[in-house]
Amino acid sequence: MMRYLSEILLEEHALESFAQLVGAVRKRAASERFLHMDIKPPYFDTPDNWQDVLEAAFTGVVRDEPDG
Repeated sequence: MMRYLSEILLEEHALESFAQLVGAVRKRAASERFLHMDIKPPYFDTPDNWQDVLEAAFTGVVRDEPDG
């Protein structure tokens, strides 16, 4: 099943940062097969490479940098 980023943001409306969103995306990866990034996250700490960071979180890629 495909999960849209906008759906995650609506379901997890209490999230206050991009870091929290990364955690929510990681949780969804266990039960979802695809992630479609249809909108940019609205958080102050959203990095320029936010799509790469979320894709890495969804696919389980571990990176050395703290923001992915």
